[in-house]
Amino acid sequence: MVPAGGVGGRGTRAEKVRRIFERFDVNGDGGLNREEMAALVVSVNPRVKFSDDQISAILDEVFRTYADFIAAPDVGLTLPGLIRTYDDGAGDVDRDFDALGLSLSADAGGEESDSIGAASDVVVASASSTAPTASGVLFDDGLLASASAPKPPPPRAAAPPWAASSNHGILFDSSWSLLDDLEILVKRLRSKQLQRAATGGASSNDNNNSHFDSFSEAGWSREISGPSDSSERRISWDEKSRDHLTFVKEVAVLRGRADAARTREEAFDNHMVLGRGLYEHQLFRESLISFRRLCELKPTDARAHFRAGNALYAIGRHTDAKEEFLLALEAAEAGGTQSTEILPQINVNLGIALEAEGMILGACEHYREAAILCPTHFRALKLLGSALFGVGEYRAAEKALEEAIFLRQDYADAHCDLGSALHAIGEDERATQEFQKAIDLKPGHVDALYNLGGLFMDAGRFPRASEMFTRVLSVRPNHWRAQLNKAVALLGAGESDEAKRALKEAFKMTQRIEVYDAIAHLKVLQKKKKPKGSGTESERAYLVIEPSKFKRAGRKTTLRQDLAVALDIRAFQRVARLNRCDVDLLKKEINETDVPISYSGSGEPEKSIRKAALEVILRRLLQFLKPETFQGAIKAINEKVLSVLDATGSGRVDLGMFLAILAPLCTGPTEKRKRGVFDSLLWRPSNEGGVNIRRSDAITYIKLLRAVYIPSYGVSDMLEVHGESDPSMVSYSEFLEMFNDPDWGFGILDTLIKLETGDRIRHGRRSCSVCQYPIIGSRFTEIKLQFSLCNRCYSEGKVPSNFKQEEFLFKEYGNESEAMKDMCRCFNMYSTSLQVDA
Repeated sequence: MVPAGGVGGRGTRAEKVRRIFERFDVNGDGGLNREEMAALVVSVNPRVKFSDDQISAILDEVFRTYADFIAAPDVGLTLPGLIRTYDDGAGDVDRDFDALGLSLSADAGGEESDSIGAASDVVVASASSTAPTASGVLFDDGLLASASAPKPPPPRAAAPPWAASSNHGILFDSSWSLLDDLEILVKRLRSKQLQRAATGGASSNDNNNSHFDSFSEAGWSREISGPSDSSERRISWDEKSRDHLTFVKEVAVLRGRADAARTREEAFDNHMVLGRGLYEHQLFRESLISFRRLCELKPTDARAHFRAGNALYAIGRHTDAKEEFLLALEAAEAGGTQSTEILPQINVNLGIALEAEGMILGACEHYREAAILCPTHFRALKLLGSALFGVGEYRAAEKALEEAIFLRQDYADAHCDLGSALHAIGEDERATQEFQKAIDLKPGHVDALYNLGGLFMDAGRFPRASEMFTRVLSVRPNHWRAQLNKAVALLGAGESDEAKRALKEAFKMTQRIEVYDAIAHLKVLQKKKKPKGSGTESERAYLVIEPSKFKRAGRKTTLRQDLAVALDIRAFQRVARLNRCDVDLLKKEINETDVPISYSGSGEPEKSIRKAALEVILRRLLQFLKPETFQGAIKAINEKVLSVLDATGSGRVDLGMFLAILAPLCTGPTEKRKRGVFDSLLWRPSNEGGVNIRRSDAITYIKLLRAVYIPSYGVSDMLEVHGESDPSMVSYSEFLEMFNDPDWGFGILDTLIKLETGDRIRHGRRSCSVCQYPIIGSRFTEIKLQFSLCNRCYSEGKVPSNFKQEEFLFKEYGNESEAMKDMCRCFNMYSTSLQVDA
């Protein structure tokens, strides 16, 4: 016999057990002896050939396990004992009943028929009625069977919450039987695991699971932790234990029963129930097997792929989850009304899976689509707002988050993320209010506490910041970022002893360079706190000199203004990780990417694609990045490049022009970068197939390039080239002249490359006379006063406050050997002059 479910509380099934019992109680003594039990086992398994030894072993096990239900040795197992065997999973009532060819009387089935007839009509739940869950806890489909399918039996008191709800969707009685058995198996497994934990074994719960950590690293709530209620926290099953392996085998038997269903519809319903039951108990790997079986039974059913995607995401297979959600989306869009109902949830979960891969622009599109399909879907609006914040579109994020809060006032996560967006646009008073609302709704909201602490830090309110970070640590003792920021806040508040202790704790948690960044940030804040004009000049560490008083000792010394621009470009290059992207990869994309030709507003042909599709190309170019790092790169590129190329907000970008904008910042020889620019422009429809590009394209490119990387040039100047259609062509050599022009071209590239090559150049133990940091890269030495500045301080026009003169004359040294040659030359000249004087 194979495992089945309990029969208690289901009149029809109890009646079936009674009929089976009466069939084999030949002598009518109220019990089944060994001969009668052997006849039962053989009869209900007609396709199995048992040996005498197998039958004897089965009977020994039954009579030993259920000794309390043995009336007497010669009488055997009583009716309550047989019912108990089915309750414990030793048989399938429906299968055994059918195998014996038995039937119920009209009276026996009347009770169940009445109850089914009394069941209320099916009501399909909308997406807006779904309770908010964490990003990592994906949406349910909220669906029931179609109106043509049989109505499900009413839920029972002992059913799990999802099955007892109004949209459980269980259609067949055999599915209820499987659910009963599964619940028994899970309870048994949980009980054994708790016993092992109590005796020193593995713990059944891991409330500090780092995969579901909820703190915000990028300034916005990632919602990975799930509900704060401890009963909803992730369960850590010990999958290597003997009990779990036994459980897996027992579940496999249940799947065998599901496969033995009479029809494909019933088998689908059976596996759906098994999968959902396992998923709700967070047995994700086992649930995935059931959901995979659903995909085999109905390859075009959106629900099957949707649930398989949920299970894959839960076990960390985000790429596979994305593929399943894409299949679900395709099936739902091609399906009928029933599939259409889960389109919002599919879009939301697909967006969550894309975010896990770092594809945040693609996630925005699907969150937006979900919100369009269901305008009251506050979860989709909240996730859209959070993702928009993640790409730097703060005003749009503010609007989406406000709409989410309008639909649900007590949405703590939405209040938290709205606070982050408001802080980003400088509305700190409103941001503080939103963070406080989130904390009022959830006193232990880690993201709100952490981000409010960051706001107080930026405002120089160090005691309040320290208080917030202390509250974060009370909720999450291992939150090393909060510990580090607490140390910085204490330093800012002047509590040096407490700060030292906090720093030691931070170092125990992690060994990261962030501690140095945090201290440098504190120094900047302390300088900002000092009112303008306060203190005497001698009390200040440095003076800021106007550009006209900074002179160069030769043309090889970089202009102060050019260096400032190049440093900003270099900072973007690092954040976007373009310094690790080979320019040859752009050429490969040009050759392999097929983009249909479209027409712009001016009627010009172009190869434009949506930002989400562009993000896919960038993912290939930057495939070496981790998802969270790639998100940071996308944010930087969206803010600096895409905001200029898509100034109208159409959501589409000219791919050729975009690749040409990136090419100068990619890694590779200078000439190869410039050739990459020309090839990208040559790929545009107006130039494709030739060896020259249109002059108007070259001019437009140069102006776009300067608008992106040299903001002082101004995007407004781009209006001058709109509508131009100069038919003349430009060769590669002519284009280089335009590109290299120092006044209106991109001659700044040489300075940028100098910064790239100087990244690892150190000048011995020399430090900057202003910031006191070791000089890395170029060293700028004042000829007369002999003090040295680093790149940053030179570009900002800072000099030590104790040096005062009308003009400063600087010479740039790329490395220490150049400085030594200069020093020797000066020494030789001085020695010669001494000899002449003598």
